[in-house]
Amino acid sequence: MVSSRALGKPALALAAAAGAYWLALRPWHLRWGATDAEVARRWPGDELVVDPSTRAVRALTVNAPAADVWPWIMQVGRERGGFYSYTWLENLIGADIRNVDQLIPGLPARRAGDTVWMGPRDRFRGMARMIVATVDPSRAMVLVPPTEGVLRERTAEGVWSFIVEPASDHTTRLVMLSLAAKARIVDLVFWEPAHFVMARKMMLTIKRLAETRRVGPPAAHDPPSLRCT
Repeated sequence: MVSSRALGKPALALAAAAGAYWLALRPWHLRWGATDAEVARRWPGDELVVDPSTRAVRALTVNAPAADVWPWIMQVGRERGGFYSYTWLENLIGADIRNVDQLIPGLPARRAGDTVWMGPRDRFRGMARMIVATVDPSRAMVLVPPTEGVLRERTAEGVWSFIVEPASDHTTRLVMLSLAAKARIVDLVFWEPAHFVMARKMMLTIKRLAETRRVGPPAAHDPPSLRCT
């Protein structure tokens, strides 16, 4: 028979790990890279969830002007440029994502009401998608789950916002806002950290692409390998 002491050690270890995640790791990843001012600030999409159970504000600096960052945001979506994250993880669950590392010519700008597909249309009961709630051209795109009436009632179960905030003529703060109106246990222990892992990679990839593949003419001092062709 297994003693209560033997059973107690794994339970204590699990409790310690849960406590460390809740008290240290979770607060860190919910505001990864963001300043106190950015966490406190209201961003596009905040108005759609009145009292979120989860609010994440993540940010990083892109050493490129906002005009060079925005086109990569407009490419987000399975039917466009992908999500710039871990392709093998996305496809492990059957999302069938192809992430690109170049701008696709001729793509129309996103508009409110557009569908952003996150997986094949014939899988996941057709729910692997989000809807563009609002677009502030060259500054912000706000996505919400495909809940009927959200665009009319201005309320949402969740929000995923991409914000391009000029910091100077040559640098940009890329801010990602994630809101959840309600959080289940599975959201807190799995989906929330999983989303952070994918979102962080996405932001870092957008940073790299915007810094090395300029939209406008390359500067005279740029090495040829970094110039747009």
